[in-house]
Amino acid sequence: MESLVDTIEEDERWEPFGLAPLAERAAAATLAHLGLEPPEFEISLLGCDDARIATLNADFRGKPAPTNVLSWPSDERGAEAEGEAPDLPEGDADMPEELGDIAIAWETCEREAAEAGKPMAEHVTHLVVHAVLHLLGYDHVRDGDASLMEGTEIAILAGLGLANPYD
Repeated sequence: MESLVDTIEEDERWEPFGLAPLAERAAAATLAHLGLEPPEFEISLLGCDDARIATLNADFRGKPAPTNVLSWPSDERGAEAEGEAPDLPEGDADMPEELGDIAIAWETCEREAAEAGKPMAEHVTHLVVHAVLHLLGYDHVRDGDASLMEGTEIAILAGLGLANPYD
């Protein structure tokens, strides 16, 4: 069976951490929670460092600073009305639909997890779920959309046995 997440570990610290299996589990749980079949989709994930994500953040968002995670959806899927769920894509197991790309930075994730007193695996799982939701059209710019996205994240993480990250 093909992987849902094609993981490239540009920073060597991600491999012993187990980014690929963690991302696969988090992404599959996210899709399944929304009624989507994971084998019908593909996601690319880059495990990088702060320097690389700062460059990507500058190039794509005009913010030349490191961040924890970035995502690039393959299509615009956001809802028109605030607080409504986005239009979810149609998948195809014979030719999986590419949902988009994600990059995640080691140092920022490690620092944020330490500051929050959480295991890094729990924090990274949350960030992967968050990024996959962005690929699917969820956002947190408008208040209603943020409430929907956070509630969806909390439910997905609870299904994985993880605590509410917003408490």
